Amino acid sequence: MVTLTFLITAGPTREPLDPVRFVSNPSSGRMGFALAEAAMAAGHVVCLIAGPTCLEPPSAHSVVRVTTAEEMRQAVLSRLADSHVLIMAAAVADYRPASFSPAKIKKGGGPLTLTLERTPDILMEAARIKEHRVHVGFAAETHDLIENARAKLEPKNLDLLVANDITEEGSGFEVETNRATLLWRDGSIEALPRMSKQKLAEHIIQAVVAYYGG
Repeated sequence: MVTLTFLITAGPTREPLDPVRFVSNPSSGRMGFALAEAAMAAGHVVCLIAGPTCLEPPSAHSVVRVTTAEEMRQAVLSRLADSHVLIMAAAVADYRPASFSPAKIKKGGGPLTLTLERTPDILMEAARIKEHRVHVGFAAETHDLIENARAKLEPKNLDLLVANDITEEGSGFEVETNRATLLWRDGSIEALPRMSKQKLAEHIIQAVVAYYGG
């Protein structure tokens, strides 16, 4: 068996507004952590890049803690060259406050207008320097699952996209199960039943290893 090096991201990012407030999402990190565990159990080397989460990280060969999307971007891009497989399971914030207040913003009498700007698209940047790596992305959708997922495959130069409808029971954030659909570069689709995130992680790792060797 060939030993591969997996670069896996997990959890949310936090984009600060002031010292006590931030923009984020409810990602728990369970899926990314399960992927790291599954890859290690299969005998592979894992570098796990984790955003803020309450979970105890698996004993990966390397665990890098980050907070913001920019920190995750730097951590990923600086380690790509040493990896065979990139799995972006993290729920990276798409937007961040356009400005940061070094002092806590005090509550006033009227509404507060918050201006947001796009965060860097890490997978899009990684696509430009992909070379021979296998790239795997995740898509959490609320409607038109297959159409929205397919729209991300080619622009991000992905080999595999793992898509799930977060409105379905037992699927998405902050739960221990998931119901995923795997969309491959060649157009094939595999709709999986609801299963534990650990079982899903094992399935994904096995499929990626077979794809890499194929």
